Amino acid sequence: MTHYSSLGADGGPAEDPEYQHHGGFPEYGPASPGAGFRSFVTTMRRLQDLAVSADPGDDVWDEAAERAAALVELLGPFQAEEGKGPAGRTPDLPGMGSLLLPPWTLTRYRPDGVEMTGSFSRFHVGGNHAVHGGVLPLLFDHMFGMVSHAAGRPISRTAFLHVDYRKITPVDAPLVMRGRVTRTEGRKAFVSAELLELVDARGSGEATLAEGTGLMVRLLPGQP
Repeated sequence: MTHYSSLGADGGPAEDPEYQHHGGFPEYGPASPGAGFRSFVTTMRRLQDLAVSADPGDDVWDEAAERAAALVELLGPFQAEEGKGPAGRTPDLPGMGSLLLPPWTLTRYRPDGVEMTGSFSRFHVGGNHAVHGGVLPLLFDHMFGMVSHAAGRPISRTAFLHVDYRKITPVDAPLVMRGRVTRTEGRKAFVSAELLELVDARGSGEATLAEGTGLMVRLLPGQP
C-alpha cells in the first residue's frame, strides 16, 4: 500500500533513492487494534492526569495502588518485543496510541508539510498552569520525524533539536503545530516547526508559543 511517506511533492515516487534503506532500523507497520485498546489508552491518559493532581486520603491511595498492581498482573504476561504492540503504531489515535507522546491528532501529512492539532493536560504541567518546558522538545521531535518521513526521506535520527520559547504554553487550550523540511544535503534534512495557540473560538487568530529547528540524519547501513 502506498502512503504519503513514499510520495514526492508531485505525488510520484520520492526523489531520495535511499528511501527503502533504513539502516539497521526495523520497519514497523501500522496496527489496527480493537475498541478495547482505544478505550484503554483514553482511560490511561485520564489516569495520568489524576495521578499528578489527585489528593485523597491514604486509604484511597492504598486501594489505587492495589488496583494498579492488579492491572500490571493482568498485562504482564503479554509484554511483547518493540514494534509488536499497538502503542505507537496506531496512527489514527491521538499520539499514535503511545502514552509517551502527547495526545495530538495528525491533520495534514504531505511532502511539503505536516500539521498536528491538540492540547496539553494536567499531566504535562510544570508549574502555574503552564506546560513543562521539557515536554515541548518531545512534541517537536515527534513532529520532525513525521516531517522527514512525509517528505520521502528514509528513516533518520535526530542530530540536533533547538527550541525557542516565545510564550508560556497553557494547558487545556486548543493548539496547532506545523512543520516542514527546509532544505536537504545528502543524508541531512534540516527541519523547522512552530507551535501556535488558537486565540479565538473560530481559530482565525494564532499566537506563536514556540519555534523549533532541527537536523535529521539518514541512517547508514546497519546503523541502529
